[in-house]
Formats: sequence, C-alpha cells, structure tokens
Amino acid sequence: MTQVNRRSQGGRIDRSRPVRFTFNGTGYEGYEGDTLASALLANGVRVTARSFKYHRPRGIVSHGPEEPATLVELDGEDASGNRPVTTVPLKEGLSARSVNCWPSPGFDLGGVNQLISRFIPAGFYYKTFKWPDWHVYEPSIRRAAGLAGAPARPPSSGHFEARHAHADVLIAGAGPAGLMAALAVGRAGKRVFLADEGPEAGGSLLNRNLTIGGRPAMGWVAEVLAELSGMENVTHLQNATVWAYREHNLMIVNERAPGRDSILERNWRVRAGEVVIATGATERTMVFGGNDRPGVMLASSVQAYVNRWGVVPGRRVVLFANNNSVYAVAADLVAADVDVAAIVDSRDDVPQVALDLVPGVEVHKGAVVSGVKGRKALRAVKVEPRTGGGGAFIDCDLLGCSGGWSPTVHLWSQSRSTLTYDEALAAFLPDTAVQPCRAVGAAAGELTLDRIVEGGADLPYAIEPLWRVDVPGQRDKAFLDLQNDVSVSDVQLALREGYSNVEHVKRYTTGGMGIDQGKTGNINIIGTVAMEQGVPLQDVGTTTFRSPYTPVSFGAIGGLREESILFPYRHTPVTQWNKDNGAVMYEAGARWRRPGYFPKAGEGLQEVVNRECHAVRDGVGVYDGSPLGTFELKGRDVPKFLDFIYTNVMSSLTPGNGRYGLMLSDDGLILDDGVAFRLDEHRWMVSTSTGHADAVNMHIEELLQTRFPDWQVMITTVTSQWNNATICGPKSREVMEALGTDIDLSPEAFPFMSFRDGTVAGLPARVVRVSFTGELSYEVNVAPRHMAELWDKVMAAGAPHGILPVGSESSHVLRVEKGFLSLGHEVDGTVDAYDLGMGWIMSRKKPDYMGKRSVLLRRDRGGDRRELVGILPEDPNRQIPEGSPLTPGGRKEATEGVVTACVWSVIQDRWVGLALLKGGRARHGETAHVRLKDDVIPVKITNPVFHDPDGVRLRS
Repeated sequence: MTQVNRRSQGGRIDRSRPVRFTFNGTGYEGYEGDTLASALLANGVRVTARSFKYHRPRGIVSHGPEEPATLVELDGEDASGNRPVTTVPLKEGLSARSVNCWPSPGFDLGGVNQLISRFIPAGFYYKTFKWPDWHVYEPSIRRAAGLAGAPARPPSSGHFEARHAHADVLIAGAGPAGLMAALAVGRAGKRVFLADEGPEAGGSLLNRNLTIGGRPAMGWVAEVLAELSGMENVTHLQNATVWAYREHNLMIVNERAPGRDSILERNWRVRAGEVVIATGATERTMVFGGNDRPGVMLASSVQAYVNRWGVVPGRRVVLFANNNSVYAVAADLVAADVDVAAIVDSRDDVPQVALDLVPGVEVHKGAVVSGVKGRKALRAVKVEPRTGGGGAFIDCDLLGCSGGWSPTVHLWSQSRSTLTYDEALAAFLPDTAVQPCRAVGAAAGELTLDRIVEGGADLPYAIEPLWRVDVPGQRDKAFLDLQNDVSVSDVQLALREGYSNVEHVKRYTTGGMGIDQGKTGNINIIGTVAMEQGVPLQDVGTTTFRSPYTPVSFGAIGGLREESILFPYRHTPVTQWNKDNGAVMYEAGARWRRPGYFPKAGEGLQEVVNRECHAVRDGVGVYDGSPLGTFELKGRDVPKFLDFIYTNVMSSLTPGNGRYGLMLSDDGLILDDGVAFRLDEHRWMVSTSTGHADAVNMHIEELLQTRFPDWQVMITTVTSQWNNATICGPKSREVMEALGTDIDLSPEAFPFMSFRDGTVAGLPARVVRVSFTGELSYEVNVAPRHMAELWDKVMAAGAPHGILPVGSESSHVLRVEKGFLSLGHEVDGTVDAYDLGMGWIMSRKKPDYMGKRSVLLRRDRGGDRRELVGILPEDPNRQIPEGSPLTPGGRKEATEGVVTACVWSVIQDRWVGLALLKGGRARHGETAHVRLKDDVIPVKITNPVFHDPDGVRLRS
C-alpha cells in the first residue's frame, strides 16, 4: 500500500530512508523518524484496535504516551506487549499486531459484546459471576477482555541496566519551559539532570508552527541544545521518562535505547536537591455519542501529524472544541492545504483574535457535535446548537477534538504536594509543594508560549468547560475513558449505587486505571461526577496519580546490575581469574561475586557440574571460600559468650581446635551454622555462612550491647582480612605437599576440625581442616595481597592431579550428597535441630543457651513435625523441581512436606534429593509422593546422607 496520506514535503522525517514494517501481517512502508502510529496513518490504516470490553472499532486518537485506544504487541527481537502505538519508533523489519481482537481489528468476533452491552455495564462481573465460583469464569473473561500477554522469552540480545546519580536540580521535560530552566540552572554552575521522554527535545514546539523572537521556534531549541551540550555540569537524556517521584526527592527515570547496542533500557535512580516539573499539559477529549469512532482524534494530534510527520490523517476535517487552542490547529491545517470544513465551538463568544487566524473557515458558535455517522471510518458528524434544537450533518472523514488542557501533574501529585482547581483554566493545578520541587510552564498552568519564553508568539488561552454533550434519546455510547470503555452511563450507575467518592467511582468503573491512568479522560470523569452531584469540581477532587504514569517494562524496573553499576559488588583477588577462565558468575550473600560453574565449549550445565563433582570426589578441586563470613572475638568472657550463642559447648575447646555449631534466634529457630576455633586463651575465630554474615554480626552486637554489656567481648569483622583457597578431594594432601609447607599434614598431627599456622608455597598462611564437600579438605587462608599468587600456585601444583576450579552449582550437589544443611533450603525458618536429625548438637549439659526455652516449648506441643529425609525417585532419571510439595498419595487437598533439594548425584549415578516430611525419620523405606502440576512422582524415603555416612573420607 502506498502512503496515501503522506504530504509531499514537510515534517521531521527522513524521506531518503524508507523503512519497511508489518502490521497485523500486512506489509507497509514509512520513513526514518516515523512512529508506528504516524506510519499507519500515512498508509491510510483507520481501524487499528478493538476496545477493551465491548470490542468496538477504534483508531489512533493521539500522538504521544497519552494514546488511549491503540495498544500493540511487538514480535521478534522487539517482543513486548501493551505498547501505545504512538510510542513505538519505526524501525526496519518491525512486526506489530493489535491487542485484544481476533482474527483482526477489521473483523473481530469479540464484537458480539456490542450487542449485549446493556447487560454488561460497569461492575457487572461483581454481581453476575458468583456461582459456583468466580474462578470458573475468570479464564474466559480474561480472554474476552484485556491486554496483551507477557513475552514468551527475554530479548535475544542486550540487557537492562540500573544506575544511580545525584543532581542539584532534576528537570523533567525538555519542552520550552524545561529548556529555559536547564539554561538558567546550568549557567549557574549547578549539576543538572535533564530528562525528556521524547526522541528529541522541544516538546510542543515540535508539533506547532510557532516563532520565538520572529524566527522558527525550533531554531531557538537548536541554539539552547548547543549551549547545554557544552556544559559539563549538564546531563541531558532523551527517550527518558521520569516515571516516579519518591521520598526525599528520589526520582526514577526510564531511559530507552541509551546509545549502546548492548543496553536495551536503563533505569536511573536520581537523588536531586530540587526538582523542576516541566511535563507540559495533555489535551482532553470531548464527550458525545460515538466519540470513540475511528477518525475521531485529539485536535493537537492532528496538528502534530501534519507538522511533525508530514501526515494528513484526513482529507476533510471538522474541529470541535471549547477553547482557543483549536484555532491555531485550524490555521496550521489550512497552511498545509488540508480542507477544514468547519470549526464547532461550544462557546457563544469566541475571541476575535482566534477568529482572525482562520479567515474563510466556517465557525459554528454555541454549537456541539452530538453524534457521528460511520462505524469503521468517520463519514459525517452531526452539529446542533448547544441548547438543543435542529441539527445538520457535515460530511468529513476526520474530527479533531479539544476539550481543553490538563497540566500533567502526576509527578507533582506523587511528591505528595497538593492540587487546586482553577476555574479560569478548568483544570487542576499544582498548589502547595511538600518536597523541594516546583512546576513550570504548562505543567503549572502557563498554557501559551509567550508566558514561558520571551518573544514567543502564541494565541491567548481561554476556555469554557463542557464536560459532556447530552442529547435526549441518545443511543450511541459517550465515552469518558476510551481505554477502559467507561461511558457516561457507567459513572451514572456507580453514583446511583452509592459510590459517590471519586476514588470509588474509579474502582467501580475502572475509569483512569491501567496503562491510561486517566491522561485524556480523568478530568471528564470528575466533571461528570460534579454535574451529577451538583457540586464544584474542587469538592470532587482527583484520584491518585500512581507510578508509573506511562508504561515501563519490567526488565527496566528490575535492571540488571551489570558489573558494579547499581551496588558495588564485592570481589575477591581471583574474581578476574575466574572470569578469564570462563566462569559464569553468580551473586552470593552480601553482594559477593562468586563462580557458578566453569563451562567448556559445547558443554551444558549438567555436564559441567558432573565434571566438577567428579574432580572433587575422585581427585581434587579448589574453590574460592573468601566470601565466608569470618569474625575474631577477643576477651576473657568469650568462652561463656560462645556457649550462650551456640547450642553446643564451645568453651572446652583447646587452642588450635574447632567445633561445628548452630546459632539460634530467640524463637528457637536456626539463625546460622558455622565453625568456631580457639586461637589462644582469649582469642577465637568464628566462621559463618556467606549470606548470613551481616545478620550474625548484628545478632552478636545486639546481644553484647543489650544483654551482656558488662562482658569483656570484642568482635572484629575479618572477612576481608583473610582470603582462602579451599583444596578438596582425596588427592588434596598430595597437592598441599607439592605446594610445599612447614606444616605436618599427617592425620595424626593435623586432624579434622583443627588449624595450623605456617607457610604454604612460601606464603604465610593459616590452614584449617574443615569440609563443606564431605571430602578431605584444606582451607588455606592468606592475606588478600597473596591470594592471586597462592591460587596460581595451587592450580600449577594440582595440574598433574587434574585439579579443577569448582563453582557454586557443584558445591550444592556435593553438599546434598553428603546431607549437609543449607540455609534457605533445609533450614527454612520452620524447623529446629531435632527435626534435622541434629539433636546431638543441642547440649544437655549447659543450663541455658540462646533459644533453648523456645525450642522446648515448641516441642512440648507434640504432633507430627516435618523432619529431614532423603528421597530417591522411583525413576532414577527423573528430576524433581526443588520446592515441590509432598502429599499423601499425590492428592491435592493435603501437604505433608516439601522437596528442599534435588541433584544428579555422581556418586549414586541418579537423581537424589532432600526433603522435609512429616514424621519422616520413622518412614524410611516407605514411598512418598511428589505432586507436580500435571503429574505425581513416587519417591522412596531414605536416610538423608548419600555419601560416606560415617565421615571417614573427610577425616582421613
């Protein structure tokens, strides 16, 4: 199809660069600089969507993020849903389709809803779908009405990113007011963060033929941008929406296509000393019967398509308004050789300065558009006196409406600042600021260019509000909210049923909800409520302007923390070695970066994990244990303090030896597990899990400061003072000997759960014999400055024995095979040590320890408790998803446990798992059942230790 509605010249598009795209399976062509909306209008596509509830034919209504009628899904690499068609930049190969219609917007089977619209008014589902259960009907209703689904896959290339920034002043919007503010603040030397949601700066100046100082306004914009670009203190972002205003001037900005191919979107969190809100104003629709038909648009959008994109959305235009701004639109259309059939102005008195702009154009004063002809394309509008009486049809294929302008105050409102209704402008304006912010330009009610920029030439703004056109016996619906199909009758019904508060009206009718957030229709809903109740609009008030006011992708909100952009990652001295050797890096604990696994070319995850596990079980492996929490405690009262915070006795340890222990919280549940070593008479070293290091530190400090302030115990965090390479596996002693050490490595001289100070590979080291894998292990601790050298020497010494670096994935498998516990898996906040088969660690000699009373009280209640067991699927090749429920016979109505871990065991050569099961220890040998969504997996209940149950290997 040719671009039948494209002007031969004009616009800010590049006609030398055609762009091909498809819409609903049909191929079209546009130009570089088009949006999907402007390209569709250029190609004469009228019906672009179907409405939310009634599936009425809809066309494009606006030109910006306020678009209420046409949402699209993008396919392929751009896959995303519910994008306003006006915000999708055109690109080569773009594939888009309409939302909520089948098989096409031209012919939609859902259109049958229009025949039964009387029976499905606002809130009908609350009253209708009660029996037997709402969920019976829910899937069908969601299919019949709604939005697009989420993309099936993430983008194939690129990632989302998050950043922090600080600024003296953040300016939201780069229209004339925003640019003026940026100039003033930038010239003062302050740090400026200027963010504008459009692809280029200028705001409304991009869409209108205005002058500043007697020359085109966009020339002035170019000069301002040139000056700003030379200021090092100014950060200027386009395609960047300030979408949320939080406490203490924290602003959240979504930057799209930030200029690097590898980054899809970037989410900024900007802390600003002051915020300038220059977000402009949004034109609102006129409310009359059939005001949603394809061919009914916002007047300013008609102007924008003609001037900015060189597109004439219609050949014969009627304009309908209650304010002066429509006359500037008509003047631009006439200048572009568009046939303006008439201007319908609901006001009796129209300023002469407005009429002078359109000599020769017929103006119907004191008149309204009361109806339309045409279903999928506008053919005529009915014009009649506002006071009623005879009317006549005017043939046209485009109706541009302007119900006035609403300052875009969502950010102001989100800051908790107040609004006030202005009778002269018929709009809510910023009132009292709560945070350090100010509104400027149209956002503050300055709706003409001459009030913003010196030398700006513009028509004065004047309006008489018209909230809706009432026609006796009117049959076609008059819509207040086009996106959610909310009509005047819906609001009237809500009020009749007692929902008099505007917030209740919003929820009952869904007006102003969803993606639209009431951009074009909210004030008309408030006006209708005021008319029905006979009260001023100020008394009705506004609804809540929730963020995001414009759609933001979940990917951007999540924002990958690429390297150290959002929070600084904690790295060990061998992090770079891990990356250089192909490690897939994971985040661990308190922002540590740790290898997940080390794949070779062509290997899948399971192959890598099996290879690393075999190395540890049959030969030797090494992993970086530096992130483990490590604390040094010093003082004469440390022994009795450790006896209090651990469930077993620590005070009996002699220097050079350690003991595994559990820490409980006050409620008797497990806080952490770890190892305590006695260094000398008054010095101890305590190790904790990586993820709970900070929690343990706070726990210990809280006890010392509030319960035992007189005890002589001093705690020092030494996690970063020591780095360690943990050499593990049956050949680890050979590797230690090859490294060279003055420590006697024999089991008799250096037994399990002890440490020795000495030298290893010529480096001062503390070597600890603990095991997190169930194999003979040596944890070689050195100062951070020696860690990289030690690691290289370990890899060289272990090479003859086939040493491999080991990641978190393999460590998880090794600990499950051994039946070792993991916080967040088996230790889930509901079980105690007895449930885990560790009653032996709960001392009966000590009169008290942290959490003892809570444990005893809980266990005195009796009843079946969930206990740790091993599970073996009857099919040894069947994997069980972690977190799956265990239910009697696989029935859905009861749950008796949960699978905490399931791994492929290289020792057992099959899938094995751990689970928490009611009465589990007494059920060894029985069969339990794992229930999945569509299947039941029988499993045998076993002892939770699948490898070396007597611990011979780790003590060898």
